[in-house]
Amino acid sequence: MMIVGICGSPRKQATDYVLNEALSMLEDKGFETNFFSVRGKDISPCRHCNYCLKKKECIIKDDMYKVYDLIREADGLVFASPCYNGGISAQLKMVMDRTRAMGAADINFLRGKVGMAISVGGDRHGGQELVIQQIFTFYILNGAVPVSGGAFGANLGATFWSQDSLEGVKNDKEGFRVLKKTVRNFSNFLENVEIDL
Repeated sequence: MMIVGICGSPRKQATDYVLNEALSMLEDKGFETNFFSVRGKDISPCRHCNYCLKKKECIIKDDMYKVYDLIREADGLVFASPCYNGGISAQLKMVMDRTRAMGAADINFLRGKVGMAISVGGDRHGGQELVIQQIFTFYILNGAVPVSGGAFGANLGATFWSQDSLEGVKNDKEGFRVLKKTVRNFSNFLENVEIDL
């Protein structure tokens, strides 16, 4: 099974690091993984021009076309975002909005895929669960199944406190505890639950 991790951070710091750790855990469980970062990519916001409704593809020819290919081949998705003003990054929002073209071509483009979420905040309680809720809303609206880490600390998914540094996130033992729980639930779901498409 292919797991695609999409990093919504414009920097190669905490969120990038944590997502790569999650993908490494999934590789250890036998999954194939693919990592995509928005950092340094040319991805424009959705214009809502409705070109995709007519032509079944996006009019904007940029790096989002790489994301389209990755999402199509994925069985599972791991979206990771830093927490900016209590929400996802603008870069990840552009990725989500631009999948409108995928939906125009095939309304079921995410149906049956499984998704988990990772959020990294500079403060311990800086809005990380709001970020995960935004990611889960994207999954639900498009037919993917969101999987959380379960009760006792990972209720929605993996949340990290970076203290605004890479070293800070590396030292967040609680963050890695809930990441392991979330990865375990995510991988168990992928391996053991049949989704009727």
